[in-house]
Amino acid sequence: MTKENRTERIFEFDKNYLPKIIAGMDEAGRGSLAGPLVVACCIMPLDSKIEGVYDSKTLSKERRDILYERIIEHAVAFEIMESDVLEIDELNVLGATKRVMRDIISQMSLKPSIVLVDYVPKLDLPIEHQTIKKGDQTSYNIACASILAKVHRDRLMIKLDEKYPFYGFKNNKGYGVEKHIESLKKFGKSPVHRETFIKNFFIEQTSIFK
Repeated sequence: MTKENRTERIFEFDKNYLPKIIAGMDEAGRGSLAGPLVVACCIMPLDSKIEGVYDSKTLSKERRDILYERIIEHAVAFEIMESDVLEIDELNVLGATKRVMRDIISQMSLKPSIVLVDYVPKLDLPIEHQTIKKGDQTSYNIACASILAKVHRDRLMIKLDEKYPFYGFKNNKGYGVEKHIESLKKFGKSPVHRETFIKNFFIEQTSIFK
């Protein structure tokens, strides 16, 4: 399937929900060892599509950056919210995800009548919603939200790399690649690491930030 065909396919999928006001929602960073969780929600017009939109994980950084700006420019409404590491450790990452997904609806400048969400189990939203497995490869609005969430979070992690340069956040975005884990073992955790995610990778007393 060509890139043009896959965008057309997910675009046509969302039209099945018309004439409802359709929003897409997705998150970035649930599996990361460090940094915030980011949720994006957007309402995209369905009278014209942005070519190339698809699951953000399948796109190059350069392509995501271009699409991010185009989505913001064309969105009827969008919102991006974060959950910090303290909340993630307190609620667990699934609980934090659900909290942000509930709250982001109230921040939308235009309230959708249905929200399509990349699959989250037992999600409870104060609005009609449908969770879809591989939603970012199924729904145009979800795919747009996935791009907003990932680009926003990646840019946050690049800024955190400047503050905490030992862990390679610029490259690994906080995920548990080998070099990141090696740095945790050597330097200990930073203030933006998730305690509940990294407890097996560092010795508390070795942290250079204590």
